[in-house]
Amino acid sequence: MASVSVRYIVDDVDDAIAFYCGHLGFTEIMHPAPTFAMLTRGALRLVLSAPGGPGGGGQAMPDGRVPAPGGWNRFTLEVDDLDAAVASLRSAGVGFRNDVVSGVGGRQVLVDDPSGNPVELFEPTRPEARPSSR
Repeated sequence: MASVSVRYIVDDVDDAIAFYCGHLGFTEIMHPAPTFAMLTRGALRLVLSAPGGPGGGGQAMPDGRVPAPGGWNRFTLEVDDLDAAVASLRSAGVGFRNDVVSGVGGRQVLVDDPSGNPVELFEPTRPEARPSSR
């Protein structure tokens, strides 16, 4: 059962499903309409909505603004071998926002989904940076 849900606005729900399930290890839970799907990976439920679509998260705001993909807020996926993950994604043609950077708790890189939403891949380099160590 997912314990955290994140909604991403995506230009094409089918493209997003292929990306997240095909490259990042998510499982499709439901896809009841062309503008909506739910995926899971561990404790994370990823809710995908097309902008301006009927229902829920993609609807226009009362002032007329329509949700759009992109930005800098993101979720982080922990990986055991960041270099191998980057090599695999690059060979599949996935776009990156940056090169691998090292921080105080680990190494990370930002991957863009097909709509330009960022996903951070993170390889902890300190034991306390791993969720299982808490």
